[in-house]
Order: sequence, then C-alpha cells, then structure tokens
Amino acid sequence: MKTVNKTEGRFTYYSWIIKSLSLVGILFVVTSIISHQLERIAEENEQQQDIVASAKDKLTQLDCLARNVYYEAANESFEGKVAVAQVTLNRVESNKFAKTVCGVVYERNIVYQRVICQFSWYCEKGKAELQPKKSVAWAESQEVAKQVLLENFRLPGLRSALFYHANYINPQWGLPKVATIGRHIFYSKKS
Repeated sequence: MKTVNKTEGRFTYYSWIIKSLSLVGILFVVTSIISHQLERIAEENEQQQDIVASAKDKLTQLDCLARNVYYEAANESFEGKVAVAQVTLNRVESNKFAKTVCGVVYERNIVYQRVICQFSWYCEKGKAELQPKKSVAWAESQEVAKQVLLENFRLPGLRSALFYHANYINPQWGLPKVATIGRHIFYSKKS
C-alpha cells in the first residue's frame, strides 16, 4: 500500500480546490453568456413584435388614407388626390385633430345637435361600410396614399392647408385660401 506524505496530500487538496474554483468560474462565465444571449433574444423578439404591430398599423392607416382619397377625389388628377391626402396628414400633424390618419378620416363633431363628419363621404349612409370598387381610381388612390404616407411626397403649396371644399359650394369659412386644385379649394387656418 502506498503512503501519502503530507506534502503530496496538501498538493492534492490544493489541486482539488483550484479545480473546483476553476469549474465554478467557468460555470459563472457560461451562465453570464447564456443570460446575456437570452436577454438579447428577448429584446429582438420584442422589437419584431413592435415591427409587426407597426406594419399592421401602417397598413390600417394606409387603407384609411386610400379610402379618403378615393371617396373625396376619385375623379381628380394625381395632384388633386395628393392634395386631399396631404390635407389629411396635415391635420394629423397639426394637433388640432385626431392623432392618426384613421382618427382624422373618421372624426365626427356634434354641432347644434347635428353630427358633422370631417369628410362628407363618411357621413353618407352606408358608404363607410362599402368596399371601394376595384377600379383605376381605387388603384390610383392606393398609390397616392402610399406616396404621401410612406414616401412623404408633398405638394409644396399645401404645407399649411388644413381644410378644403368642392368648388361648387361656398361654406363662407373666412379662412386664407391656399390653392385651387381640380374641383377643390384649399385653405389654411387663420393666422
């Protein structure tokens, strides 16, 4: 039988302690790395969910804008359609109307116990539930909505325009006239 002297015993004991501490250190480093990677994956998943929600929201806002352009300016030129879309977005950015495109398009006010829509087509019975006809005008309205909402296309002369009406009516708003495009007259707010 082999005998172990005290020096060899201490060496084996210290070697065992060093190996144990090394193993604990390695486990700590591996745990830290895995924990960091899991946090990063969780953040990426959160960002992807935000992107999906944002994409879904953008598509909804795009549809609202395209509908508004279609029902307000289907028979207008490209410029006339852009003008209607731009007024809609000017309202969103003005802080005087709803904070989203859909909010602006579907906004209603009650004046003298009468419901008044920001855009006349929305108050017309049944029109809001209708699906726009698959036509050239609908395709153009969708394209204009994309260019104005997603690509930030603007008509320089309408940067301040918040209101418009057809040229065959006269609401006598007393607002500064900005432009006439097609059958619509555009106005800014009072200074």
